[in-house]
Amino acid sequence: MPDARGGNAAAAKPTVKDFLFGKVIGEGSFSTVYLTKELKSNEEYAIKVCEKLHILRENKKPAVLREKHILSQLVKKPSPLVVQLKCSFQDEDRLYFVITYAKNGDLLKYIHKVGNFNMDCTRFYSGEIMCALKYLHQAGVVHRDLKPENILMTDKMHIMLTDFGSARILPASQSHKKRNSFVGTAQYVSPEVLTDGPISPAMDLWALGCIIYQMVSGLPPFRSLQRTMRYAGADYAIFQSILKLEYNFPDDFDLEAKRLVELLLKLEPKERATIADLQRDPFYAQLDIDNIHLQEPPQIVPFLPGTEETNWDLVSMPGLDERQISRLLGLRLGESNSPENATPSTAESSKPVIRNGVMDFTPEDEESRLTEQRCKSEWHRFVEGNLILKKGMVDKKKGLFPRRRMLLLTTGPHLYYVDPEKMVRKGEIPWSPALNPEPKNFKTFFVHTPNRTYNLEDPEGYALRWCKAINEVYEFYYGQRK
Repeated sequence: MPDARGGNAAAAKPTVKDFLFGKVIGEGSFSTVYLTKELKSNEEYAIKVCEKLHILRENKKPAVLREKHILSQLVKKPSPLVVQLKCSFQDEDRLYFVITYAKNGDLLKYIHKVGNFNMDCTRFYSGEIMCALKYLHQAGVVHRDLKPENILMTDKMHIMLTDFGSARILPASQSHKKRNSFVGTAQYVSPEVLTDGPISPAMDLWALGCIIYQMVSGLPPFRSLQRTMRYAGADYAIFQSILKLEYNFPDDFDLEAKRLVELLLKLEPKERATIADLQRDPFYAQLDIDNIHLQEPPQIVPFLPGTEETNWDLVSMPGLDERQISRLLGLRLGESNSPENATPSTAESSKPVIRNGVMDFTPEDEESRLTEQRCKSEWHRFVEGNLILKKGMVDKKKGLFPRRRMLLLTTGPHLYYVDPEKMVRKGEIPWSPALNPEPKNFKTFFVHTPNRTYNLEDPEGYALRWCKAINEVYEFYYGQRK
């Protein structure tokens, strides 16, 4: 494949007909990213497709050209921790950027699934981000939109920075520093962006501090207290917290990580720790930062498999016409009959009733218990008419922020959780053949689902009983685990 500098012959320029398009793997304000396979090399790539009409309508042409220029400059001396532009081309309707593919999704997915990282993971992955930023800053590039969603995970579980749509190249003269236009994501934006300060590498160091905080606690330091981030004024409230440096550490936040975050979250850019400071910091003493991409990453626990492989045998035609786009968007919407999306069928009623646990009852018993539950149980209104098989208070932990919830295991099967103070149902752990409970100790247990791991703690120490009951209900509806 010709490289981003154009190759040695115009005839070698690729087209969409040189690629099979597998699935949508990302979407932006004016672009869609597809997983593709190049027919000639059989290599997988990500292709960012930008609609020309939308670019012109939204006045995004300067940003698109700037991103292409930055990626073209970086590929001259590439880093394994930053996506590389393999080539670019266009047709009448679209621009295409062919970039390296990181198959294991983004960092945010892993933080959400495990709740929060241990110190080994926090140290290693923040060290890799630091190394990637060192490379960018030495090349005169400031990312300006560093966040977990823009940090991808490769097949070997190393990071790879992506999305340079907001990036800028620093001017050679420090006396002519460019001023900030507003870019970035509210939770990670630096104070100088909000006060129209100059563009500098310190912006990315602020975002790194926010990410380290999120790795340790599960949530970013500056966030809306509202449950929905998109309510009117939510970003404004976050911006006010940033400008006032208003954030708090949970009680059990690691002290060394806390010290590091405090070195990075300084209102004045000149007061923030630099990458040179961080490389000398005791927190990273065990790491060879400059060669960190050659080291074995620590395992993220509980282990999370990458995205499922694409079956290229099912993709028969190359290119990206309207029919292909419709097919790919259909895949993105989850039109699948895979076991993970399956629900218990009506045929399940023919299964024998388990006689040694929470499912030990006859249909007559069930009706009698439901009648009593309707009359006497304050929790009945939350379970949609299902019979409560087991209930109890648990601490539902997301990062370092536990929430006391009433957990309700019912027929159906269902696992509801309710706020016992406000008496509001907060959600439900989704059942599927892939659901799997795992006790960690007498108090703590996990419930693994395809898209998330729920971290629960029974203050009474009955984690093993919860796992046993969930497994009994699982076997009743889905049969023995294979």
